[in-house]
Amino acid sequence: QVQLVESGGGLVQPGGSLRLSCTASGRFDRIDTMGWNRQAPGKERELVATITNSGTTNYAAFAEGRFTISRDKAKNSVYLQMNSLKPDDTAVYICNGEFSKVVNVEGATVKKNYWGEGTLVTVSL
Repeated sequence: QVQLVESGGGLVQPGGSLRLSCTASGRFDRIDTMGWNRQAPGKERELVATITNSGTTNYAAFAEGRFTISRDKAKNSVYLQMNSLKPDDTAVYICNGEFSKVVNVEGATVKKNYWGEGTLVTVSL
């Protein structure tokens, strides 16, 4: 089993910044792509950004130029630096990751995607 725990959310004024963190723990051998998603009240969950094991990043259009995703593989963690925040960025931010585990002596692996519970970001005066 794998657990993902987010932190760093809170209340921030428009134009402000926040840095979100997400750390994975549990039984796994490798983390492939990790990402941040968000879900605003009354809206569907949407992708914010992803980062591969090799460091390749991808951003949603609304995040490009304002948000930066990064990861620390030694700490099994992924981060989201958010700048120039807007009220429309208010949402629960949820991290996820694709985890691999070796299941036999031949090296066969099983991959599974896990999600955190999320951290609330509120952008308001």
